[in-house]
Amino acid sequence: MRINDKAAFDKENIFGLGNANTAYAQYFIGNSYLNPLTETGKCAVFLANVTFEPGCRNNWHIHHANSGGGQLLICTAGEGWYQEEGKEAVSLTPGMVITIPANVKHWHGAKKDSWFSHIAVEVPGEETSNEWLEAVDAETYNGLE
Repeated sequence: MRINDKAAFDKENIFGLGNANTAYAQYFIGNSYLNPLTETGKCAVFLANVTFEPGCRNNWHIHHANSGGGQLLICTAGEGWYQEEGKEAVSLTPGMVITIPANVKHWHGAKKDSWFSHIAVEVPGEETSNEWLEAVDAETYNGLE
């Protein structure tokens, strides 16, 4: 369900907004928020609720790994988009799970008219790293319905 009203979205966003995602703001168009659900170093898997304001999306990026690695997105509130390079964008709604293999160029974020949250799961692997790339151009993003 698309949710443009912030107060209505907050009621649906069961894992909470968290804080402004300032550490990674340079890799996003629009504002995003990060609410860590596990503590780095205390758990083998890092989980965080990531919230995107309407129109917010991250840049194209790759989760590199020599083995294992990648990312899972567990959609929890609002509506968003996920796209792998060379493929059509996928409409995201609560309850969907997206499996992103290591070494696949992709982006994800909110729809133009909806807040969106997903839990991001960093899949453990060997020699993992993230590579941030170019922004998703406005023509591509604005053409999504």
